[in-house]
Amino acid sequence: MTKPYNSEARLGKYLVGGPPFLFLLLMFAAPAVITVIASLSYPGEFGGLAPLVARDPGTLHGVTLETYRFFFSDFIYIEIFLKSVLMASATTLFCLSLAYPLALLIARSPKKRRDRLVLLVILPFASNFLIRIYAWMIVLGPQSALSRLINGILSLFGLAPVHLLFSSFAVLIALVYVHLPFMVLPLYTNLEKHDPSLLDAAQDLGANAWQRFWRVTFPLSLPGVFAGTALVFIPALGMFAIPEILGGTGDMLIGNLIKEQFLVTRDWPFGATLSIMLTIAVLMIAWLTAKLGARRYV
Repeated sequence: MTKPYNSEARLGKYLVGGPPFLFLLLMFAAPAVITVIASLSYPGEFGGLAPLVARDPGTLHGVTLETYRFFFSDFIYIEIFLKSVLMASATTLFCLSLAYPLALLIARSPKKRRDRLVLLVILPFASNFLIRIYAWMIVLGPQSALSRLINGILSLFGLAPVHLLFSSFAVLIALVYVHLPFMVLPLYTNLEKHDPSLLDAAQDLGANAWQRFWRVTFPLSLPGVFAGTALVFIPALGMFAIPEILGGTGDMLIGNLIKEQFLVTRDWPFGATLSIMLTIAVLMIAWLTAKLGARRYV
């Protein structure tokens, strides 16, 4: 009687878990393997990848680590990578500083208002991503009200006018704007579950509002902080559309460099190598965030 039951349970397990496993295998594992193989190949004569087996004598073929040696030997690529990390870190820090009070306000609002406030947070997703980015070109343009206001204030102090558009400032502003909801939502989800009686108990023990926040609210919200940090930092690290549209000539990030290697210079092995290095960095950050989020802080 147990064998049919075990076989049916095993069959049900395969039917439930099989399709997601095949999807992950085809859409994630297979492209990752192809990327690794491409990073170990020689570039083709007219771009792309050279065949692993040479068709003509004297042509480069087979497996090589030349692209990895080239990446670590030229500091300019490491500098672009570090600049991308710095930009993603600044984006995460600004998103956290703006999202935390907003998420706390939503979590402590009456229940009938929370859904409306959350809807306002996710409302930008209703419009196209590129349209929102191009809108910042109008907001930060030289003839915009914001630019005139800032340059008017600078002129009062005898300072030269600044160009907001096509600068690192424009890239950072757009990155924060795009990724802010991804920080607000996990923070709100965490803060909403806090037991108000803990704050009442801390108040009865003599803790003021600032102490109640740092001793009770903030430690309890750290899993939400780590989740929001991962959701913001990881996509911001590989972003290429925002620097491409709003950045200047000196605002190339690792995402732009990867896109240029594949679409402009057609050096696919080096582009695959850059993608592998970016993936390794993302996996390390995700692992570190998961380890920190799994710890108990109270």
